[in-house]
Amino acid sequence: MKRSLLFSAIALAVASANIQAQEAPAYENWVGGFAQYYSPDSEKPEPLGYLDNGHTFGGELGFRFDPQWAVRFELSRIFLDMQGPNRPGNGDDGTMLGADAMYFLEDDVAYLFGGLREQSIEDSYRMLSYGVGKHWEASENVRVITELAGYRDFGQAYNEYSVKLGLAYIFGQADSTPVRKDSDNDGVYDAVDRCPTTPAGVQVDATGCNVDTDGDGVLNTADQCPNTPAGTTVTSNGCALKDADKDGVLDANDSCPNTPAGTEVNAKGCAVDLDKDGDGVLDSKDKCLDTPMTDKVDADGCSVLVEKEVSIALDVLFANNSSQIENPESAKILEFVEFMQRYGNTNAVVEGHTSSVGRAEYNQFLSQKRADSVRQMLITKYGIAAERLTAVGYGETQLKDPANTAEAHRVNRRIEVKVSAKVKTKATR
Repeated sequence: MKRSLLFSAIALAVASANIQAQEAPAYENWVGGFAQYYSPDSEKPEPLGYLDNGHTFGGELGFRFDPQWAVRFELSRIFLDMQGPNRPGNGDDGTMLGADAMYFLEDDVAYLFGGLREQSIEDSYRMLSYGVGKHWEASENVRVITELAGYRDFGQAYNEYSVKLGLAYIFGQADSTPVRKDSDNDGVYDAVDRCPTTPAGVQVDATGCNVDTDGDGVLNTADQCPNTPAGTTVTSNGCALKDADKDGVLDANDSCPNTPAGTEVNAKGCAVDLDKDGDGVLDSKDKCLDTPMTDKVDADGCSVLVEKEVSIALDVLFANNSSQIENPESAKILEFVEFMQRYGNTNAVVEGHTSSVGRAEYNQFLSQKRADSVRQMLITKYGIAAERLTAVGYGETQLKDPANTAEAHRVNRRIEVKVSAKVKTKATR
């Protein structure tokens, strides 16, 4: 009974293949041989033990009746090891007969299959087969078969697996020229037709889509002005939009349709109040039109000024019991002079000092003499106005270093000048 059911299924598959073959020529047929590594269900019993892994050898015949679908028939001899107390290490053998429907994926990257198997090893088992495989092209008429398959027993729910490697010979291949379809009869084949449902009679381009002859973005079927010059801005009906004052804003949206030529306008077509120096104050209100980008500005667009204090200090040392300036062109003196010249509204007090060596009365006299010497040098040598300079001697009353050492005495023999000025500078953004 089981065999009759299997043969009925095979006959039905063959009949279906023949019907399909009449509707479309055979795409590719093959005959081949193969070997399989076969793994039966470990719970599958035989009278003398349980079946174990083995191998099969067989042949197959396939009929491919279109690029995707095919049917295949297999007959193989199966050799399995057997485990059990009565036949340890020995095996069993039988036959397996099968039929599959096969679906080839695009470009034959692989195929999927499903079908029936009749397995006879002592007992008979009817199984569902399923899996995935690929035909690898070895030459024009030879294919290498690789396949992974699973089998599910209908009665006992056994699950078995196999790995196949084989060779197939291709025969009966029909004309490889594909049947070209043009479903919408627009003259462009479906394979390249990006608009496969174009209405009858519509002019199409090479991709099968409605044509826009004048390239204005409106298809011919809706274009009331099909010959609009290239680059023209058009309405939804394909006709040119108007911009009477040529300001780039179409008349339909232009609130100022008579703007003078060359005037910069906004989205409404009206003249824009510019801010050329980019300070955030429009030119119509900007009193300082060329303010640097780095300057912070006020409401009038002019640089904001902030007051800043600048200062400089001058120290000049003297030899023991001397008021003579050793280097009147030193870098410190020149820097001080440059400051006084830059900030002409500043005044300076030249303070003279001595060490604690000697009598206090003499030191007072010497400190004043030192202050006067520096003041006079600034007036006569560098042209600083006399009224801006005052000389005051402090004797030994303001020692810089109170220690009674040679180094302390050296640094105490000095004049000091400190000058500061407040200036206005531009605030930055």
